[in-house]
Amino acid sequence: MIDRYISEKAKSIVPSITISMASKVRKMKAQGIDVISLETGEPDFDTPEHIIDAAYNAMKEGYTHYTDSRGIPELREAIKNKLWKENKIKVDVDEIIVTPGAKYGIFLTMLATINSGDEVLIPNPGWHSFEACVKAAGGIPVRYPFKMDESPLNFESIENKITHKTKMILLNYPSNPTGMTLSLDELKHIADIAEENDLLILSDEIYEKIVFDGTKHYSIGSIKNNGVVTLNGFSKTYAMTGWRIGYIAGDKEIIDQILKLQQHSVTCACAFAQKAAVSALLGSQEAVEEMVEEYKRRRVLLVERLNEIPGMYCPKPQGTFYVFPDISATGFSSMDLADLLLERAHVSTTPGKAFGSLGEGHLRLSFATSRENIEKALEKMEKALIRVWR
Repeated sequence: MIDRYISEKAKSIVPSITISMASKVRKMKAQGIDVISLETGEPDFDTPEHIIDAAYNAMKEGYTHYTDSRGIPELREAIKNKLWKENKIKVDVDEIIVTPGAKYGIFLTMLATINSGDEVLIPNPGWHSFEACVKAAGGIPVRYPFKMDESPLNFESIENKITHKTKMILLNYPSNPTGMTLSLDELKHIADIAEENDLLILSDEIYEKIVFDGTKHYSIGSIKNNGVVTLNGFSKTYAMTGWRIGYIAGDKEIIDQILKLQQHSVTCACAFAQKAAVSALLGSQEAVEEMVEEYKRRRVLLVERLNEIPGMYCPKPQGTFYVFPDISATGFSSMDLADLLLERAHVSTTPGKAFGSLGEGHLRLSFATSRENIEKALEKMEKALIRVWR
């Protein structure tokens, strides 16, 4: 009886596997079970002190009320300058909107641009919330391959998926879950495809600062100056996941439509968190550099040890704090192996199937945890697998 009250859009969206795994881990920990979490996409570092101080001072100064729905002027000005200096994206402050988290920015962008039946090209494997946001807007997600090598894109495959219904191509680089990124030449090719087919581009660049081995991040918004919506935030770079601060930059006509949706939903992002974000952009970047250096060390450890475990092959990611090893030689599906490792080794991972059909045969492991935890987790994983094979 109740089922008839549920919308078809809600029914079409599957629960988040990553959040479901995290919930399962919390329940196990509440029962006193020591679980090592390698499933979470959250930095284990504290938010830098000067950012916390800025939020505290802002609260003391009265920043505990509504703000302009676009975001406070000083934050939008700081974002504008950041985008020009670091990304070579030229926008005005009224072409920027501050959102309560980058994920909400994706959701709003879909609602503002996608009509029922419009097709949106999203990466495969790719973050599972992309598909959910497309469906929530009434769109149809269409997956394009995002390979696990230094040239992830097959442009012919992308062009073959474009139909008269295709309205947008979504990019996410460095990629969650693969850690692979896109070169300047690849971005130019995507920009040409978008121009030829009149496609909007949504570029999720939340991991832009977490890159390794001299990898350089380029923004497609610096190549194509219209029809590109750039998405970013503070969660990953500044260890500010709980602060819920993100931003969108793009054509004013699109931003104005997003603004209406924000006004009628959350009104604005948290006032004192916005002040903290100003401090994040304008203050010392030393903590960010230190975090990335530590991620480099963890990446080396995790990749080397995973490649020593029979049945696993782990390429080295160019960015993010994830690895995406191929586990097909173990004989397990990604869900079965994730469940086995959680139950027998008390190590939580994310099954690759959560990220699309091409994610099957892989696990996503996060190295946003200590080297000590990584070493313990891998030792437990190896022992659990050896017991199964025997």
